[in-house]
Amino acid sequence: MNIAFNFKNFDPSEHLKDYAAKRFEKLSKYLSNTEDSEVQVNLSVEKIRQVAEVTVSDDNLHLSANESSEDMYSTIDMVLDKVLAQLKRIREKQKNKRGGKAETRAVRMDVISFTGEGDARTKSIVGTDHFDPKPMDVEEAAMQLESLDYEFLVFLNAETERLNVIYRRNDREFGLIDPGF
Repeated sequence: MNIAFNFKNFDPSEHLKDYAAKRFEKLSKYLSNTEDSEVQVNLSVEKIRQVAEVTVSDDNLHLSANESSEDMYSTIDMVLDKVLAQLKRIREKQKNKRGGKAETRAVRMDVISFTGEGDARTKSIVGTDHFDPKPMDVEEAAMQLESLDYEFLVFLNAETERLNVIYRRNDREFGLIDPGF
């Protein structure tokens, strides 16, 4: 996601630049194609008014919002809230068009056993399990994996609404597989 800032009639502090960049990074989780997404943020001062204008461009999406107040930080927060509300509204409409909630798929897990040696090795399926992955965030999945003492856990990421796999690495840390990233 490309975020471009323009400042008019004032020189921004480094803290303001960092604050604005950090806040607008939140938009990336609502945009479908984050590599080609463009966010244009225009911040200006007009007498005592602090004005923020934001334009978001993504695949088949163009949003804009503006806000003003007496404090630039609160202006940034207010305009970001407006853009997020618009994005959430659009996302909700898309979900309703698809027929309700996001598509969830049952996951099938096969336990495979190998017999024989060398080129004569054959595999046979020892067991099969079907389950519906539970929606949870990454931290919750890590806590569940740690408490259950499994090697891996397949779950529906609540933030991205995609199937993810969290696994225990050899150094006892966790790894995350997000196939849609």
